[in-house]
This record gives sequence, structure tokens and C-alpha cells, in this order.
Amino acid sequence: MTDTQMTDIAAKSDAPITNPRAAARAWLEAGRPVAIATVIDTWGSAPVRAGGQMAIADVDEFQGSVSGGCVEADVIAAGLDVIETGKPETLSFGIADETAWRAGLACGGKIRVHVSKLDPKTDMDFVKQLDAAAAARAPIVVTTRLADGVREIHDGRTSTDPVVTEAIRRAHSGVDKSGETFVHALTPPPRVIIVGATHIGQHLATMATASGYDVKVIDPRTAFASPARFDPSQIIAGWPEDCFKKLAADPFSAIATLTHVDHIDDEALTIALKSPCRYIGSLGSRRTHAKRVDRLKAAGFTDADIARIHAPIGLDIEAETPGEIATSILAQIIAAFRKAPAA
Repeated sequence: MTDTQMTDIAAKSDAPITNPRAAARAWLEAGRPVAIATVIDTWGSAPVRAGGQMAIADVDEFQGSVSGGCVEADVIAAGLDVIETGKPETLSFGIADETAWRAGLACGGKIRVHVSKLDPKTDMDFVKQLDAAAAARAPIVVTTRLADGVREIHDGRTSTDPVVTEAIRRAHSGVDKSGETFVHALTPPPRVIIVGATHIGQHLATMATASGYDVKVIDPRTAFASPARFDPSQIIAGWPEDCFKKLAADPFSAIATLTHVDHIDDEALTIALKSPCRYIGSLGSRRTHAKRVDRLKAAGFTDADIARIHAPIGLDIEAETPGEIATSILAQIIAAFRKAPAA
């Protein structure tokens, strides 16, 4: 590849980032081979975590990111070579590399990137399986043998392989102890289910969406659950009991009850406490929560069950306004998702 082509790639590497797998599937369906670049190791100040990906079809056709900077140019160049040869490559960038320094890796940051080929004749089924798992919110792990790029999909719900189960439990991707295989945990995007289309709910929905969460807002009060107040695609107008029949509260879900109406919040909390969801929080003062605890105990829930509820909801940051309260709630939800659940 010429220096001119490398310069052109670098100039285009700050194009808007979209879903690399969706781009890869579109190119494969058009009969075009694709290179997939995956961050497999990071140290220090690397801006993209292990598992971050870029799909590459040509010099000026790529989506995603592996570093957020000029390292992309070298990765794209390698991707074009991999498309041509079919042989995977593992690239390393660190403090000694000028391109890595310009990409923001100067403070001791290093990354390793594995680049492999997807062929429209042989790999469409692999991509379709990934899409099907994502649509079903099913956690999976893809293991890739670095030497030859051979991939295998493992169902995180049924696998007994401790490497797979630990990767799913921690939602963590990385190279295994042998150093020969990359273990890529593909868990569903964290979902925030807001019960209560309130003013606080509006702020929380906006901020959680901006933070990359899949947001749903449940409220039986249609005047509250209005397209004029929320993104129409996020609203589910109805009672929690009915809505949760179509919206499973899985281990990748957070449920925040914000209606401040006992019978609506209690209905949602009853469902949440019977589910494996990652986080449960409920709006209300300590006095309000004490009464809530009495009702839940009367309904048969134990102290251990009820202890799962964060109440008063949100981190204690002396929040007062709806926006500040929503910020404290989102911070608490982020902490719940970033901390690995108990084994």
C-alpha cells in the first residue's frame, strides 16, 4: 500500500462510527469479503476496550473503531491484506509507535488487534447466528484461535465451560491463559426499564440512551407515556404485569420504579424481585420505603429479597432537581453493571 493511500485512510478514519457487524453483514450479503479487526488486549490508556471492533471492506469503506485515532490507518491497511490473503494477522501498538502516540496511547497505553477475514461464501451463517442471539438478548461467547482465525460460538445460557461462563458472568473479553485464543463475550446491551413516565423518568431516559443503554419506559397512564414526552420507540403504555410478559427482566436489565404510586410501583417490584435482573431501584423517602417493605413482606418476600431494592433510589449526592436525581440513579445503575455479579 502506498503512502498516499495510507494518508487517505488516516484522513477518513474520523468518519461517524456505526455498528461494524451490521456493516459487515451488508457487505457480505452484497457478495463482498470483509476483514474484522478486534481489540484483543489493552494496557494503560488504550481508548477502546478488548472486544471493540472495526469492519473493513475497502480503503474508504469501514465502520467501527479499534483506537479512536491514527492506529486505524494501519489496521485498515492490514485488513485489506487479510482480505487478499485470507491469513489472519495480530498487530501490536504501543508507546514506541508514533501512530499509537497520536492515537492517545502515549501514557503507557498499548493495544493488540487481531484481523481476520469473513467470506460471503462461508461466513454468512456465522454472522446470522450472532444477529439471532442479539435479537433474542441471548448471551454468547465467540472463541477465535489467533493462529488461524478459526471461530466457535458458545451459548452462554447452556455452556458448562468455565471460561465461557466466567466471560458471560463478568461480561469480559480477553485472551485466554494459553495466549492462543481470544474469548469474546457478546452479552445483550444493558437495558434500563423505567416504570413511571415522570419528569425524572424523562431525564433518566435521555441520559441512559446517551450512555448507550437500551431504554424502555412503562406506564399505564397514557397522558404520561406520551410520544410528546418520550421517544415513541421507548414507550410501552400499560400495566407492568402486562408489559413484562413481552419484556423479560433478564440479568442484563435494570428496573427503576419512579411513579411514586404504590400499586403501580409494587406491581413492578413484585416482578423485578422474582427476576434475575441486575439492578432494582425505587423512588421514595425512607418512610415511604418502610411502608413498601411491609407490603412486600405481606406478599411473601423475605428480607433478603427486599434488600435487592435500592431505596431511596440513586447515589447519595444530595440531588434535588429531577435532572440531578436522574443523574444519581444512572450513576448507581452504571455501578451495578460495571461490577461483576456474585458467582
